[in-house]
Amino acid sequence: MNITLYSKNNCMQCKMAKRFLTENEIAFTEINIDEHPEAVDRLKAEGFQTVPVILGAESAIVGFRPDQLRQLAS
Repeated sequence: MNITLYSKNNCMQCKMAKRFLTENEIAFTEINIDEHPEAVDRLKAEGFQTVPVILGAESAIVGFRPDQLRQLAS
């Protein structure tokens, strides 16, 4: 499964999501929207207005949702 985490600097939920994925040995690619501002347009076009956004699961996970993130670990 190819997981992409969209995050930004100084985002506590982003940090918590990254920590959860790392601790549960779920491989992911991070795209920081502060470093890659073009990604903001991509997220907005998809209807997302906040980060973290985790794509690659059956449906997108928005925010730090441990209940949904656990499904990625199974």
